Amino acid sequence: MSVFEGFRFRRVTSPIHRLDPRIKFLYVLAMFVVTILFTEFLPLLVLFFLPVPFVFAAGVQREWLRSLRGALFLATIIFVFNFIFSYFYRVYTGAALLEYSISMSLRFIVLVESFSIFFLTTSPDHLSLALEQSHVPYEFTFAFTTAVRFVPVLAEEAQTIMDAQKARGLELERGNFLKRVRNYIPILIPLIVSAIRRSLELAEAMESRAWGASSKRTNLYTLQLKRSDFALITLSVLLLAVGLYLRYFVPIPTLGQFLPPLPF
Repeated sequence: MSVFEGFRFRRVTSPIHRLDPRIKFLYVLAMFVVTILFTEFLPLLVLFFLPVPFVFAAGVQREWLRSLRGALFLATIIFVFNFIFSYFYRVYTGAALLEYSISMSLRFIVLVESFSIFFLTTSPDHLSLALEQSHVPYEFTFAFTTAVRFVPVLAEEAQTIMDAQKARGLELERGNFLKRVRNYIPILIPLIVSAIRRSLELAEAMESRAWGASSKRTNLYTLQLKRSDFALITLSVLLLAVGLYLRYFVPIPTLGQFLPPLPF
C-alpha cells in the first residue's frame, strides 16, 4: 500500500506547493506525453531524474520514495510480461528485447513519480478550485476530489486490517496462487464494509449541509498565476518541444550499442 503514500497531500510550505494546480497539471501532462514518445532506455532515464529537483524543493522526499517503492512490484510485473511476450512473439531479440522490457517498466515508474509529485504538493481544496475555475461541473469536481481524499485513507485502513488479521494468525503469503487470493477475502470484506460506512456518513454530512441547494456556487479564494507559474509553463513547453525534436529528428542511442551480443 506504500504506493498510495505518494498520492496523499502533505501540507508543507514550499515553492512547489504554492504553484497553481493548473500549471502543475500542465507540467504533468507534458511529462506524460514525452514519456509515451520514447521506448529507449536513455531518454526515459533522463526523464526519471528530471522531477528530482521538484521533490527536494517541495520537501517530500520520504513520501516520494515510498510511492516509488510501492510501484516497483507493478514495474517488475510489467518487465516480466513484456520480456516474455516480446520474446515469444519475436517482436524483439537480444539487447533490444532487454531494453524494451526495462524501458516499459521505467516508463511506468516515471509516470507514477510525476503524478505523485502533483498530488503530494496539491491540496484537494486548491485542486477543486482549479477544476471549478476551468469550468468543470462541480458534481464531477466534487467526486474527483473526494476520491483523491479517500483513496489513501482506504489504503491505510486496508493495511491496518491486514496487520490485524495477521496478528490473528492469517497467513497471506502461504499456499498457491488461488489460496493466496482466498486469503485476502478476510481483508476485502471489512474494507468494503468500512467504505460503505464512510460513504453513508459522507452522504448524511452532505445532506445536512444542503449540498446542491444552490445552482451557482461562490468561492472565497480565486487562483491567480504568478511568475513562478509562468516559469513552469515555459519549462513544460520547452520539455515538450525538446522531446518532440529528439523523437523525430535525432537518432537516439540504444543499449545494444553498449552491450555485447546477448543469447536471447
